[in-house]
Amino acid sequence: MTKRVKSIPILMLCLLFANLVNAQERLTLRDALNFAIENNTNVRKAKLDIDGGRYKTQEVRAQALPQISANAGLTYNPIIGQLVFGDQAFTLGRKWNSNAGIQLSQQLFNQQVFTGLQASKTSEKYYNLNANLTEEQIIELVANNYYQVLVSRQQLNVIDTNIKNVKVVEKIIANQYQNGLAKKIDVDRIKVNLTNLETQREQTINAVVQLENQLKYSMGMPVSAAINLPPDEFSKVETLPVMADSVDLENRTEIRLLNVQKDLLGLQRKAYVAEYYPQLSLTANLSKTGQSDKFDLFNRHGSAFYYDASAIGLALKIPIFSGFATRSKIRQADVNLRKNDEDIRDTKNTLNLAYENAKIQLKNNINTIKAQRQNVLLAQEIYNSTQNNYNNGLAALTDLLDTENALTSAQNSYTQALLNYKIAEIQLIKSNGNIKSLLK
Repeated sequence: MTKRVKSIPILMLCLLFANLVNAQERLTLRDALNFAIENNTNVRKAKLDIDGGRYKTQEVRAQALPQISANAGLTYNPIIGQLVFGDQAFTLGRKWNSNAGIQLSQQLFNQQVFTGLQASKTSEKYYNLNANLTEEQIIELVANNYYQVLVSRQQLNVIDTNIKNVKVVEKIIANQYQNGLAKKIDVDRIKVNLTNLETQREQTINAVVQLENQLKYSMGMPVSAAINLPPDEFSKVETLPVMADSVDLENRTEIRLLNVQKDLLGLQRKAYVAEYYPQLSLTANLSKTGQSDKFDLFNRHGSAFYYDASAIGLALKIPIFSGFATRSKIRQADVNLRKNDEDIRDTKNTLNLAYENAKIQLKNNINTIKAQRQNVLLAQEIYNSTQNNYNNGLAALTDLLDTENALTSAQNSYTQALLNYKIAEIQLIKSNGNIKSLLK
């Protein structure tokens, strides 16, 4: 017992260490995307729609299968009607009546039901494509959010570096001021600059937290969960990816979805046309009826009288005139088909526009990245030189602060250029229909 008690603190320490390790586990972009595909609410609902579509097909298929029902009843007639012939009256029935029966009906020809079966199968394909499109949209959203978090963190690193540099300058100026080699205005100016940087740091920290929460929400992860994004996911960009002159839009999920929707609209039109068709069905029933003056219907030795009845028949329904309602519905369906064609044409144009814009953005951003990278190096050299000159009394504090601001601006511009490139790269991959390659 004593050994078990002594082992409890060690066990708790191991559990605490395991939790810390899990909390600091690196969340790569691929991990984030795969997690989102499994846990995002919209993706999960789209997958549930697939199940719902399958059950809807079963519901429609049931209309083509035999329909069987049973019924039973018990009736008491306090006053029994009579039928009079001349001077004689005949009682119609008895006080107690029971009946039980079974009915069957089977559609032999119903074009609306057959068209509904085709439509339900096409609907299953629609739900599958819609789920696929939802996954692609979530991948795009999570990837964009992921890179935005990395950019904000890099901006925070830039601010931390600047604060560290300013604090070094602050100490130098404080020593110079105590020795009478600097003015109080220089001390105040550096304090103002440091306060502004610390305020900016707090704002950036809040922005990082908000962006992380948005990322976790888009992934379907609890907002309270801890995540650790590796900075090397935001690697340097040196060359452009291979870009084709055009893309095959027919394989894009958006176009495939609209084509299936067109098929559904065509089947809806066929269902309206089917209202002109006759309907033929088979009916059959079997019943047993019992009558008695006493409540002894269920007594084998009672006075109840039983008789059977059955019937088999065909029911034919021929539509003749519906006030032009069917014709109006068919014309509405034609309008919806033409609107769907316009949607396909507009979507193709939109996808081509997105692809061309992505190519332009990538080309512009790669040039901007190269230029900003050189600009950061140059700004760093200028800052180092100015700081050295300031320490030797060859430069004013204003020059040092100006070069520091220029360095910060260059670093942020370079980071923003990387973000713009990554977002354009995601758009290009999506335009090629390969956005799910980010999962691998």
